[in-house]
Amino acid sequence: MRRKTALLVIGGLCAASVQAQTTPFEAYDQKIEGSNVTIRMVPVKAGEFMLGSPATEKGRSEDEGPQKKVKVDAFWMGAYEVTFDQYDLYADKDKDKAPLPDGMTRPSPPYIDLTLGMGKAGGYPANSMSQYAALMYCRWLYNKTGVFFRLPTEAEWEYACRAGSKTAYPFGNEAAKLKDFAWTADNSGDKYHKVGELKPNAWGLYDMLGNVAEWTMDQYEAEAYKAIDAANPWLKPTDKNPRSVRGGNYMDLATATRSASRLMSDIAWNDRDPQIPKSKWWNADAPFVGFRIVRPVQQPTKEEADKFFKDMIDQFVGAR
Repeated sequence: MRRKTALLVIGGLCAASVQAQTTPFEAYDQKIEGSNVTIRMVPVKAGEFMLGSPATEKGRSEDEGPQKKVKVDAFWMGAYEVTFDQYDLYADKDKDKAPLPDGMTRPSPPYIDLTLGMGKAGGYPANSMSQYAALMYCRWLYNKTGVFFRLPTEAEWEYACRAGSKTAYPFGNEAAKLKDFAWTADNSGDKYHKVGELKPNAWGLYDMLGNVAEWTMDQYEAEAYKAIDAANPWLKPTDKNPRSVRGGNYMDLATATRSASRLMSDIAWNDRDPQIPKSKWWNADAPFVGFRIVRPVQQPTKEEADKFFKDMIDQFVGAR
């Protein structure tokens, strides 16, 4: 393990942030200006949990340990994976006529149908985007709403997925029950499905396991848990690859769709892209990857938010 780092420290609130701070800590629908599209946000209270899995858990991988007690601050999380209806407001210039801020662009159009015919409009999860594109969606959403959104850290993601549980799955240890909560190789028909069709976890979060896997904000390291901080851990990226992806997907077996399961991104996810250099927006070979967003209760100032996005973008400049 090379380094240990903590989550972005926030202070000195601007006017928009003060307004965001006073939002009641309850579920709400985030409106996106200029559209009738909303994003359902669910509150996740601050707390402690054991990150990772015990050595006795069936299907466990070595990168899920050693377990460590960590604390995370309160945040809202998207009740569902971000859908194409929500993502295309940013990605499709014909759906958002508002000019983008200086220095910000929209994703380049994909050269193939990244849905592979599995579905797009009407609640299907956005997929095949790079982590860069997911982060830029968060930046666009921040500029549209005045509220700071980002990807979850690995710790936040697992804490929210577990929803207070200590078992392999949020509902217990019985893999046979997974079909009620997650689209996996056993019930998906080899395709992703509309979000929210199955049961949520105890905190009202749908499709945390299965359907499409989800980008987190962390660099992936197999031995990450050996030296992470105990409060708000975040393995801040220093390289484009590998990054941490969570939740498993519609092609995975039950052992890969446990709360503690980890997956590292792979540059092979974009092998089919014929462009030189390859797209920084899309992963042509990863229809199984999407994302959901979080909104920290403690909001950054505009200067802090701008620096956060700049620092994250800088990791992709000039990288493969």
